[in-house]
Parts: sequence; structure tokens; C-alpha cells
Amino acid sequence: MKLSPVDAVIFIILVLSNVIIGVSFYFRSRSSDQFVTAGGNIPAWVAGMSIFATYLSSISFLALPGKAYMTDWNAFVFSLSIPVASFAAVRYFVPHYRKIGNPSAYYFLEMRFGSWARIYASSCYVLTQLMRTGAILLLLALPLNALFGWNIKAIIILTGLSVILYSMLGGIRAVVWTDTIQAFILITGALICAVYITLSMPGGAGQVFSIGASNGKFSLGSFGTSLSESTFWVVLVYGLFINLQNYSIDQNYIQRYMTTGSDREAKKSALFGSLLYLPVSMLFFYIGTALFAFYTAQPGRLAEELRPVSAGDRVFPYFIVHELPAGLTGLLIASIFAAGMSTISTSLNSTATIVLTDYFRKFAKRDPAEKASMRILYAATAATGFAGTAIALALTGVESVLDAWWALASIFSGGMLGLFLLGFLPVKAGKTEAVIGVTAGIIVIVWMSLSPLLPDNGRLASFRNPVHSNLTIVFGTIVIFLTGFLISSYRARKRHS
Repeated sequence: MKLSPVDAVIFIILVLSNVIIGVSFYFRSRSSDQFVTAGGNIPAWVAGMSIFATYLSSISFLALPGKAYMTDWNAFVFSLSIPVASFAAVRYFVPHYRKIGNPSAYYFLEMRFGSWARIYASSCYVLTQLMRTGAILLLLALPLNALFGWNIKAIIILTGLSVILYSMLGGIRAVVWTDTIQAFILITGALICAVYITLSMPGGAGQVFSIGASNGKFSLGSFGTSLSESTFWVVLVYGLFINLQNYSIDQNYIQRYMTTGSDREAKKSALFGSLLYLPVSMLFFYIGTALFAFYTAQPGRLAEELRPVSAGDRVFPYFIVHELPAGLTGLLIASIFAAGMSTISTSLNSTATIVLTDYFRKFAKRDPAEKASMRILYAATAATGFAGTAIALALTGVESVLDAWWALASIFSGGMLGLFLLGFLPVKAGKTEAVIGVTAGIIVIVWMSLSPLLPDNGRLASFRNPVHSNLTIVFGTIVIFLTGFLISSYRARKRHS
């Protein structure tokens, strides 16, 4: 199926408008400070919208409704952990980063544990962002190819070039303002879609809730104590650690805290951007449940190959194409694209910042001239974008590679979170304690991530990870934290005695 002329015009206008607006900030981002932190004069609500847009990718736009359609609201418990994590970030991390005054999140690690910690964390971050850019570009192109027959490689290249253009020329100011516009498009599209599905129910709006309730679609999961199942408590704890990592140590978020004019504004942006995700994610879960009710009440309107519940991740795109009137389809497709572009532009800008602050200024020239700094920022932004585009093209059709990479990315991120928490210990852990803690934690994370590949029977079966995979980062982080804490406490007591 092809886009109607109306949908195509709406889609092209919205996407091109974002690029043009981003490029328009070129003359206001001519210094490294403006490029990296926008001079610290971004309004709190804009920085908050950018934080929100960074958090919600185009994959979430499709995956959350698909999850609710296939199962229930158990995954929504992840969102319920956000307030706790964001309040912890606002209370302890945001003022700490603002006080240090360095745009790099990893400068703190060098202050605490030495250069090795900063290079370890920043290199893990850069590698993760490169693959993240490639993965988002590829996964953004796949549904558009399936729905409209557009060439996957052409979508990847055009999207990559567009985001490179406005990210490179407009800097962080272009990123946060285009993020804000894209977030409004995304929320508007989701709201319209939710209302349209509800009003299209043959038995009225109440039919969504009656069908959903009778099929257990609003369940938040079991409240049992099992650690091997996706219970309410397992998802809640997993979400707490993941969100603590996002809002407390991720360069994408730390850099936005630095774009506001004061600590108070930074805290407001962090709270606004994080808490906004809670109702929006609820909206996406509602869409999934409403889709289930819609096609349960009218099964003849769903294609035969999509009728198995396991095909739920493809039902929302199917609804967008076959049920929405002309104009709304273009808006929803633009919403998906907008979410993907937000994620990619954030990765490009934050990676360029790390290249300048953690590598060029540290190893090449500590105090470079502005022209040299801007050349590095431009080059790093372009290089990251081109590398991500190349990775997306290379991974076309090889989804197993993506799965393997995300497993490795969780290993890296788990190590970083534990190291940051160790750095905030009141008992001063030193380099030795940090190295031992990180090593122990990564061993645990690697075992928990890879041991499920062992055979179910035989002598090696007893070495398989017995708990749910979501708890990998939880146990890995705790091991790093406790190992460093116990060793540093023991050495402190020994010195005192």
C-alpha cells in the first residue's frame, strides 16, 4: 500500500520542517559552548520536552501498543518506577553535575578513580551510541518498508543525512528544539489515534474496557515473589535500576541538565521530562488494549496473517494504514519518524561532546581555540552519523546481530551504573576497589546474560542463570557497589586500627 497524496504531503512537510528549523540555529551555535550546552539558556520546559523525546524512541511508539495487545499492562510497571528514579536524580545527581560544571558525565569518574574510569565509561558510551544510531535507523526503516514498499537503504540514508545536517549545524540548541516539536507531534498523533479507536468501537467507548477487563488486559502482572518470572516486583525493580541509570549517568540526559540557566531550572526540566513519560506510556498501553478490543469486536477487519495474538507488534501499523482516514495516517507516520529522529540527533550531539571533552581536550590539546573545537564537534557529529548509517546498512536483514549487540550493551551499561554509584559512596573507594568491583560486576553480568545459551540438560545446566533476564543489570550493579564498598570499608578499618 502506498501513501495517499494528502498523507505524503503531511509527512514530507513535518519531516522537512524539523530539518529546516534545526538548521536555522546554525548562526546561534558557532562556539563550542553554544554547540554543547546552548550557553545554558534553554527554557526548562524545552529541555524537559527534549528529555522526554530522548526517552521515547520510535520503537517504543510501536512496541508499547504491541506489548499491550499481545499480553497485558505488566510492562507498564516499568513506567511506575520513573518517579522514584527521577526524584533520586534530581536530589543527588543533577546538582552534583551542575556543581562540577563539565558537560561530560564521565569527568566525575576521573575525579574519583582516575583517567582509566573516564575512558572506560566514555568509550562504552560511544560504542553504544554508534550501534544505537544504526539500530534505530534500521528499525525505523523496516516498518516503513513493510507498509509502503519504500526501499530500506534509501530510507536509512535519507534519514541519516537529514539528522546529520541539523545536528551538525544547529548543535544542542537545534536538537532540543526539534526534539520539542517532534514530541508534540508524537503526543498529538497518539492522542488522536486513541480517541479515534475508542469512538470507532461498535458498542461504544465502554466496550474497550469491558473486552479488555474480561480478557485480563489491564493486569499489572503477578504479585508473587518469583524471580524467574516477569512479576510486578521484577519489572518494578528492573525499571528502577534502568531509569536510575538513564536519569543519573547517561550523557544524553546530563548534557540537557547543563543547558538550563540554574540548578532549579535543571531540576524542573528533569522532573518534567521524566514524569511526562508516565501518562504518555499509559496512553500507548491504552492504544494496544483498545486495538485488541477493536479487532476482537470486529475480527473480519484484521488480516488473516495478523490474527494470532503473537502478531500484535504489527497490528498498530496495520491499523494506521488501513483504518485511519487520509491525513491522520501521514501524521502518525510522521510521529514515528519524529521519535526516531529525536533519538538519533541526541546520540550524535552527545557523542560529539564526549569526543571533544573526553578525548581531544584530554589527549590532543587541553585548551584548543574555538575554531579547532568547532571543527572537532562538526567532524565528530558527521562521523557518528555516517558510522551509524553504515552500521544500519550493514545490519540490514541481520536481526540476530542486533539482539547480540543489545546484550553486550547491557553489559557495558551495567558496569557504568555500578561504577557511578561506587563513586558516590561516603566511604571513599579508590582506584583498586573500583577496578575490582567493576571486574566482579561484569563477570556476573556476562554470566547472567550468556548462561541461558547453555543446554537445558547435562552437566552445564546447573550453571544457567535461574532468575529473569531483567534482573541482570540489578545484580551486576549491586555486585559492583557492594564489592567496592566492602573492600574500601575493610581497608579503612584496617588503616584506622
